[in-house]
Amino acid sequence: MATVVVPFRAGGKSRLPDEIRSEVALAMLGDVLGAATAFGRTRLVTDDAAAGLVASELGAELVADPGGGQGPAVAAALAGVDGACLVVNADVPRVRASDLNALAVAARHGALGIVEARDGTTNALALPYAEAFRPLYGPRSAAQFRAHARALGLRLDDLELRNLVDDVDTEADLARVGPGAGPRTRALLGALHA
Repeated sequence: MATVVVPFRAGGKSRLPDEIRSEVALAMLGDVLGAATAFGRTRLVTDDAAAGLVASELGAELVADPGGGQGPAVAAALAGVDGACLVVNADVPRVRASDLNALAVAARHGALGIVEARDGTTNALALPYAEAFRPLYGPRSAAQFRAHARALGLRLDDLELRNLVDDVDTEADLARVGPGAGPRTRALLGALHA
């Protein structure tokens, strides 16, 4: 079984309105962690106390974020993990355990799997082993992860898993993705529109 790593940064989602940013981010995180813990072992890497409470409630392990951005955070959470690993962003609230199982197939077969976001960044990775990770996040990161897989001699699987492709960066994204999101995000949207 693969270990799932979810990085979460307090104060992220800067393109969402200030008055809902924190609540939306935590609701989406809860939905992602809910799917991940239903799938298997899950590690949340964060320095956010509220996110730590969500992880505790859902049975995810908590790893302290060392600072320095998403790459160092993921590397810290992968340290000491044996076997296949999945890295899933905290802003894909439609994700289900079945999506993670589909993502894990690549890693279980020795490939590096990539789910690319619409903007060319990376929403999820499947790694055959933790040491295959490199901190390549940022603009066009999906292309960088592809080049990294080739450099390692790993087979590359580009995965079009809709629930992992659909991330939330803006209010328009939230309106589009929200109705199909997990229960926490849907409940928050219902409260915001009540």
